[in-house]
Amino acid sequence: MEPRGLKRKAEKTEVTEPQNKLPGAAPSLPTEPALYSGPFPFYRRPSELGCFSLDEQRRYHGDARALRYYSPPPTNGPGPNFDLRDGYPDRYHPRDEEVREGLDHLLRWLLEHRGQLEGGPSWLAGAVVTWRGHLTKLLTTPYERQEGWQLAASRFQGTLYLSEVETPAARAQRLARPPLLRELMYMGYKFEQYMCSDKPGSSPDPSGEVNTNVAFCSVLRSRLGSHPLLFSGEVDCTDPHAPSTQPPSCYVELKTSKEMHSPGQWRGFYRHKLLKWWAQSFLPGVPNVVAGFRNPEGFVCSLKTFPTMEMFEHVRNDREGWNPSVCMNFCAAFLSFAQSTVVQDDPRLVHLFSWEPRGPVTVSVHRDAPYAFLPTWYVEAMTPDLPSPPRTPSPKD
Repeated sequence: MEPRGLKRKAEKTEVTEPQNKLPGAAPSLPTEPALYSGPFPFYRRPSELGCFSLDEQRRYHGDARALRYYSPPPTNGPGPNFDLRDGYPDRYHPRDEEVREGLDHLLRWLLEHRGQLEGGPSWLAGAVVTWRGHLTKLLTTPYERQEGWQLAASRFQGTLYLSEVETPAARAQRLARPPLLRELMYMGYKFEQYMCSDKPGSSPDPSGEVNTNVAFCSVLRSRLGSHPLLFSGEVDCTDPHAPSTQPPSCYVELKTSKEMHSPGQWRGFYRHKLLKWWAQSFLPGVPNVVAGFRNPEGFVCSLKTFPTMEMFEHVRNDREGWNPSVCMNFCAAFLSFAQSTVVQDDPRLVHLFSWEPRGPVTVSVHRDAPYAFLPTWYVEAMTPDLPSPPRTPSPKD
C-alpha cells in the first residue's frame, strides 16, 4: 500500500537529460523510510508456476535438471570443516558477466507456457514480469546507502516488464574487482558444493568444478497490493526432508558470512546483511536461509539456520534496524509509480528508472538501443497478427 502523504511530500528534482532522452515530464519518487511506515501491505503467498535450468554452457532447458538437493553434514558429528578456497582458481568456471542476458531466459519460459497460465492472457496483461533480484533491490532501497540502481521498463500487450541496467558505477566496480573479492565470490559457490548433492540421499561431491553458468530457476506468481507479479529467481537447493515438499516451501537458500565475535559485529550483520537475506527469501517464499560462518583462513566452522519469517525479530527493537513494512510499502509504491508512468504500449520504448542512495527515484525516456531489452523473437512470437517464426517453441513443449 502507498503511505499517506506520499504525493504531498514528493519533490520534483532536476534530472540531467541524456542525449538520447525523449522529451517528457520528469516525475520522481521519494525513498525516505519514514514515508513508508505503516501496515504491512497485502502480499499473496507465492506459488510456483514452473521452472527451468541453465547448463554448463548457459543453455536453457525447460526442466529441473540443474536442481540440487540439500545435504548438510550430520548434526551429531564433528562440526563442518569446509575449505572454501579449495579448487580456486583451477576448478572455477565463472559466468561471463559481459553477456547481458536481460529477461531472456524468463521470456523463453513465458513463451513456452503462456497458454497454460491461470487467468490466461488477460492476467498476464495486468502483470509485472521481472527477476526476483530486481524486486529485492526495490525492497532494500529505503535502507541502502552504497549502491544505486537502474531499472528499464517497457509495456507490451499490457504487461509491464522490468529489467535491470548495469549502472556505470557498477560496471567500473565489476571491471576493477580486486582478487580478494573474486575469491570471496567463489567461496560462496564453493559452500553450495559442500552442502548440496545431485540426487536425494546422496552425498555432496566438492571435488568437481565450480561452474557458475549452471542454475536452477523457479518461476513464481504472487501479488503485492494491486500488482500481480510473475517473477523468476535462482534456487540453491531443495530439502527432501522439508515438512512440505511443495515448492517453494521446500527450497533452501545458502549463504556464507565471516565469523563474528562481538555484539557490535552481530548488530551490523542483523542491520545490513540480514535485510538482504530476508528480502531475497521472503519474496519467493523460501522458508530458511542456512549460513556457513567462515574463519579468516576460509574454512566454514559453524552453520546456523535463519528462518525467513523470524529475521525481523533480530532488529525489531533496534532504532537503526530495518522494517519489512517499509520495504514492501516502498516496493508497492514503486510499482504504482511505474504503472502510472509507463502508459504507452510499445516494446521499443523504455522508461529508465534511476536511483542513487539518499535521493529520489527519477525517470528518463528512451527509444531502442541501448536500453530496449525485449528481444525481437519474443515480440514477434507474442504478437498474434504476425506469423510466428518457425523455430518458436510450442506452448505445449
